[in-house]
Amino acid sequence: MQTPCIHVCSIDSETALCTGCGRTLPEIGGWMSFSDEERRRLMTLLPARLAACGLTTPSKPTQQATAEQRA
Repeated sequence: MQTPCIHVCSIDSETALCTGCGRTLPEIGGWMSFSDEERRRLMTLLPARLAACGLTTPSKPTQQATAEQRA
């Protein structure tokens, strides 16, 4: 499962966005329950969201192995 997390977890007090990935706390907390389509949709929004807030855009999302990928 792909994730935008770059392990720089800090919520910006003005934007309420993670300064590493650009997600909100509800998006971070709900990530595992989101469908693949919801995750893809959100990941396409994150670079523009970060740029609009003057935050750094993550260079590359990380890839995490899932049970399905291991099988």
